[in-house]
Amino acid sequence: MFFRLCFLMSVVSASFALIPVPATAEPVSGHAPGSGNPITPGYFADPSVLEHDGRYYLYATLDPWGGDTLGCWESTDFANWTHRPLNWPTKAACTSPTSASSKVWAPSVVRAADGRFHLFVSVGSEIWTGVAEHPLGPWRNPLGDRPLIPGNFRPGFHMIDAEVFVDDDGAAYLYWGSGWEWKNGRCWAARLGPDLASLVGEVRDVTPPRYFEAPFMWKRGGRYFLTYSDGRTDQDSYQVHYAVADNPFGPFTEPAQSPILVTDRARNIIAPGHHAIFTRDGRDYIAYHRHAIPWEAGVLGRQLCIDELSYTADNFIEKVVPTHEGPGWLGGLRRRHEGLVDLAAPEAGAAASASSRQGDGFEASRVLDDNYATRWAAAESDSAAWLRLDLGAERRIERQELRLEYPWKHYGFGVEGSLDGVSWELLAAQPASRPAGSPFVIERPVRARHLRIVFDGDKAGAAPAVWAWSVFGRAR
Repeated sequence: MFFRLCFLMSVVSASFALIPVPATAEPVSGHAPGSGNPITPGYFADPSVLEHDGRYYLYATLDPWGGDTLGCWESTDFANWTHRPLNWPTKAACTSPTSASSKVWAPSVVRAADGRFHLFVSVGSEIWTGVAEHPLGPWRNPLGDRPLIPGNFRPGFHMIDAEVFVDDDGAAYLYWGSGWEWKNGRCWAARLGPDLASLVGEVRDVTPPRYFEAPFMWKRGGRYFLTYSDGRTDQDSYQVHYAVADNPFGPFTEPAQSPILVTDRARNIIAPGHHAIFTRDGRDYIAYHRHAIPWEAGVLGRQLCIDELSYTADNFIEKVVPTHEGPGWLGGLRRRHEGLVDLAAPEAGAAASASSRQGDGFEASRVLDDNYATRWAAAESDSAAWLRLDLGAERRIERQELRLEYPWKHYGFGVEGSLDGVSWELLAAQPASRPAGSPFVIERPVRARHLRIVFDGDKAGAAPAVWAWSVFGRAR
């Protein structure tokens, strides 16, 4: 049916009424073209950042409320990310007699002194641990089929949000814990054994002021910073606090600068939290999630962002200014690929049109604005959705990258090219039987002025929606 649909559209394409969309539509803050935040396309939360052999790995929760596995991204420049499926953890593999129904959440990944990679993750309100020789796996549970911390370890609290910290002397510590029904958060800490798969010594309650969940330990200048989230992640009360101590177990004192990351409604930055801190090129950054735009209370569609950390003269963390732009070095990196330029950039003369749109803010032009806060989405009633690009002139196309709304969901579609907008050639097809990934890459050189993606409405896949469509070729 899919190829028959493509053929029919090729024959009658001239009769379709294209829907022109202003290339500069920008109804709300956060929709500015070229914004670096969010850094990945799609809905993810609870990031963990790892650098290894010149590559960055970003592990995260799938939204809403977790999935049957984790999200994982790989990049060489922190701007262009490829979604990488992992073999473990999965909800099926991480289930025990004490498991709750909650899915896979909140990864933390670290490389140990033995060179192996260790992953701590929440599944079923329990802490599970995995080990691998490479950041992408294959991962395995060194404890067999049981969790490191079972769900009944501390009755009345969530055993979630485990975060590993390795001190300067090589000693490793684990921090975890939350409360039930959005109250009574507790943070526990324990020393990890040399295998990073066992707890040694006393488990301590190190709960700092105004703690609910998502602990992250950071050390700077001999001082231990326990950073964490308070409030509700599905409301605008979510924010990042921190407390300091002179050893990994505290006691912790909250300084005057806390909280350091909070909602800014005026700029559509809602509920930032559950973060990780990392260093890149000698500077410190905070990776965190916040709600997609537009925000709807109670709807969980979080996205990943980064901003720079600054410190006071006496080595306390300054309040973070969350941005849509992100660090300056992100600018323009997504518009290039190995010497090629993006022919679909609006300044290159490209324009987009579509069979329909979901409403204001979901125009076809959003796939050209180099901003993962915006997307084109077809109307729910559109059973034969299509999205079309006009490059403004015949061009030599070397590579295309499509970033659909959900990397792990199933879409059925075909991508076609045309010189005149009447006769079309099928360039690539994606069956709805498997996930499209992100990006969906087409490396088929072709000369064309017009491109279109035609979704197969007969397949039981995800609703048509695209964050970005990049078309790479040589500069004129």
